[in-house]
Amino acid sequence: MKAVIQRVTEASVTVNQKKVANIGCGLLILLGIENEDTQEDITWLSNKIARLRIFNDENGVMNTSLLDVDGEAIVVSQFTLHASTKKGNRPSYIKAAKPDISIPMYEEFVAQLEKDLNKKVQTGIFGADMKVALLNDGPVTISIDTKNKE
Repeated sequence: MKAVIQRVTEASVTVNQKKVANIGCGLLILLGIENEDTQEDITWLSNKIARLRIFNDENGVMNTSLLDVDGEAIVVSQFTLHASTKKGNRPSYIKAAKPDISIPMYEEFVAQLEKDLNKKVQTGIFGADMKVALLNDGPVTISIDTKNKE
């Protein structure tokens, strides 16, 4: 499982000119799922994201988490995080899980993050052509791969 996490002052997802998700201060999480991902990956990644100390404290030091700042989150499915560009110029997405695997895993991840944050997490629409808008704060952008635990 791969995630790209962006600290934002605001973010939204629009599908067919309709805003389906909208947050203020928090995290925009792009999530890529592969066939080998398990419940352990979901639990580890959700816990890591909820507790990652990437928000500024009163001294302007990144020392507080999404939990600490009571921030919001949007999770957007993004199979392209598993793109392989090793051969040629057309990316291969062979490592990305097909919808029969990725949809339940995505839904489980969102449910786990809601549990870890003790609040509703907003989402895009799985498989839709989404327009994602954000105001990256910092900018702070972090990628996490559960296979490497980094």
